[in-house]
Amino acid sequence: MTSRTDDESLASLAAHSVELIAKLQHPSGAYPASPTFSAYTGYSWFRDGAFIADGMSAANAVDSASQFFDWCETILTAHRAQIETIEQAEAAGTPLDNSQMLATRFTLDGVEGDDDWWDFQTDGYGTWVWAAVAHAQRHGLSLERWSSGIELSVRYLLASWQRPCFDWWEEHASQRHVSTLGCVVAGLIAAADAGVLSPEWEARARHAAVDALHLIHTQGVRDGHLVKWLDSEAVDGSLSALISPLGVVDGTTQLAAKTTTQITAELAVDRGVHRYLEDTFYGGGQWPLLSCMLGLAYSAGGDFAKAHQQLEWAAQTVTAEGFLPEQVDDHLLDPPRVAEWLERWGSVATPLLWSHAMFVRLAVEIGVYVPQASGATVPATGERHHGNERETV
Repeated sequence: MTSRTDDESLASLAAHSVELIAKLQHPSGAYPASPTFSAYTGYSWFRDGAFIADGMSAANAVDSASQFFDWCETILTAHRAQIETIEQAEAAGTPLDNSQMLATRFTLDGVEGDDDWWDFQTDGYGTWVWAAVAHAQRHGLSLERWSSGIELSVRYLLASWQRPCFDWWEEHASQRHVSTLGCVVAGLIAAADAGVLSPEWEARARHAAVDALHLIHTQGVRDGHLVKWLDSEAVDGSLSALISPLGVVDGTTQLAAKTTTQITAELAVDRGVHRYLEDTFYGGGQWPLLSCMLGLAYSAGGDFAKAHQQLEWAAQTVTAEGFLPEQVDDHLLDPPRVAEWLERWGSVATPLLWSHAMFVRLAVEIGVYVPQASGATVPATGERHHGNERETV
């Protein structure tokens, strides 16, 4: 995957990605993680969906993103009593078992499914709030539409953010993950800035965000870069998201620069990014969505040439049908482990809507994809990033 892809082709793939996501979005507003992958079919994640909605929002698919946030709002208000029970148990010093916490994924109709899953993950409840607030600010929308869900998410996070939980990859439930904490920080800050919380909840959200951010900087950094979980040494591809799009770490700082450098050195091969070095899921392939997140981090630091290269690599993973997969197997970390996953769940998830959304998000960020007000696209004809300079075309 080394050939250069021209910007017109990249813009075309971004436009196709927006159309595909819109076509597959459920009437409820949920984004299916993947329409055909056996373990994901019929489900939508708060985390994945929030990043998808952010990509659609950046592409001016305003109604699509808003409908996803409507779905989140509906689920949260339906689980108000459960959240209140979780709060009461935490306040009494008798926290509930992980199995009694909110689920990480729901059916497209917004109910908890019957399938067993690695469910307790707090990241999605921060990520959707961050994405909803960013969406409203981007398009001048009122946040009152989602105010109940935002408040309930804040209350849930205040009661749960300090607990270990599964990470983005449904793994390592005994750890406190830096990417998860970053999602929590982004959500709490966004909620506090949204103007929809009471003074009490706003103050508590800001205080918790400060505490979580302090934890990241004191126990989530090693040798000047972010690490996978507190007091660890390894990195994870998801850490790029804390730099961009979440903006929890300033992209111009040494922490951001050293984090992108470490992710590139440890996890990237020819710009394709692995999740982490010990990954065995489908043999531990390279994830287009993580390559795009690394591109966003590079862009936040001003290195648009590297950001563009990340977008090019992701584009070259597209199938003949125009689908971006969850991962590709060019440089597997543990090839013997592929067979067990194929037997268990079938072929790799293709398309993965999250992959398409991150491709769109990066393409918009570096000016390769310029959406019209309708959400359609044309090849970029205004300001476009090339290297570390801007060129008007």
